[in-house]
Amino acid sequence: MLFNSVPFLLLLLPTLLLYYVPFMHRFQLHVIIVSSFIFYAYNMPWLLLLLIVSLGINVVASHAVVFGKAEHRKGYATLGVVLNLAVLIIFKYSPLIGRSFFQGSSVGEFLVAIPLPVGISFFTFQGISLVVDAYRGKEVPDYSSIVAKGLWEHTLRISTFIAFFAQLVAGPVVKAHEFLPQIRTKYFRDIAWNSAFASLVVGYFLKMVVADNLKDQTFWITFPYFKDMHSVTLLVLLFGYSMQIFADFAGYSLIAIGLARLFGYVLMDNFNFPYISTTFSEFWRRWHISLSSFLREYLYIPLGGNRMGGFYTYKNLMITMVLGGLWHGAAWSYAVWGFFHGLVLALERLTKDLGWSTKNKLPRFVHMLFIFTGVTFAWLLFKLPEFDHVIVYMQMLFQNTHIANLQPIILFFTLLFSLPVVVYHLTYLWMKQPRPIMERIKPVAYGIMLFLILVNSGGGASFIYFQF
Repeated sequence: MLFNSVPFLLLLLPTLLLYYVPFMHRFQLHVIIVSSFIFYAYNMPWLLLLLIVSLGINVVASHAVVFGKAEHRKGYATLGVVLNLAVLIIFKYSPLIGRSFFQGSSVGEFLVAIPLPVGISFFTFQGISLVVDAYRGKEVPDYSSIVAKGLWEHTLRISTFIAFFAQLVAGPVVKAHEFLPQIRTKYFRDIAWNSAFASLVVGYFLKMVVADNLKDQTFWITFPYFKDMHSVTLLVLLFGYSMQIFADFAGYSLIAIGLARLFGYVLMDNFNFPYISTTFSEFWRRWHISLSSFLREYLYIPLGGNRMGGFYTYKNLMITMVLGGLWHGAAWSYAVWGFFHGLVLALERLTKDLGWSTKNKLPRFVHMLFIFTGVTFAWLLFKLPEFDHVIVYMQMLFQNTHIANLQPIILFFTLLFSLPVVVYHLTYLWMKQPRPIMERIKPVAYGIMLFLILVNSGGGASFIYFQF
């Protein structure tokens, strides 16, 4: 079920009504869980079974970690993490394993045929967060009071944390120690209407007006259609895809944050104007913040982080980013994408360690343009998961300088629908100092965005990160 669909609206309104009706306060978690199950099972009901299995694994594992014998806690935690990873590997990476190692065999055909359940990368990561946080003692809620009410209360809380429809299928990745302390009775009078409204309007605008219109243009970055296009068109299309993937995913995250606010929960910001970054490390502090902070806390630091310095820091960066790349998709191109980002992060760290930084020697704009260019070209590995097609695209980009197929209509609409993302980032730079005029402009801006959502939305499409 898509956030930008009529069925979702028909689910959301009665859910909100039941959630805040006074006599239903004690059943608020039940309401969220039932609605989340309907949301997840809407298109493929059988997927609900997998989600329930995942919930069962994490309820039992986290309970065992907290209340099991001290000498067994580490074993329970390890088993919980392994089971979460096993679910992820079986349903997400079996096709990659089949294509890479069993091609042409019956085993390979079976592995390739295993479907990819939507959202599995997100809810398994949240399960890992739950089990690890429970083991570390960061699982804040008072478990003694929960146990006094029985295992059912524990199950309700964990199910709400993992299955909450606002962030179930495409994040933000929520950590247990950030979400579980927020579980308490919510009241209608406490809804943060201003922040919920702002997040929802900007989110739906980025998704429905920007990303969904850009997708009709960036469709041409598909093999073999791009082979006969002019180099300028290929370059503009790649620029447009960079704008599209930001608008699509940032839009989803803002919608999720706004929906969570309506139910009294605060999810972390997932994007912080990433295309103004002047280094790749800054980019990863601004892009998909929930994932990068998860990888840092649950992978990079446990690997050793930068505690041992030098080679080990660079190695840990590379491992973290390659695995982060594979998390995005079951294709080797995603590993290459992760390798690229890991390599440039390691090189940035190396130049900093050697005192070779050019941070203050070149204008900020030059740094921003360099980082944006590198990030944008790397997005080709997302748009074209077949690595051979990426190579062909790059060849055409340099070879097709003299062909006549410039496609002015595609160029115009790609640049037109990319413009809001550019303005979005430039406005942030301009607003670093308080400017009273912006407070007067905001209502007009929200009005314009609402109007465009109603009259100029693109054709409905799944969110790009649903495939991950």
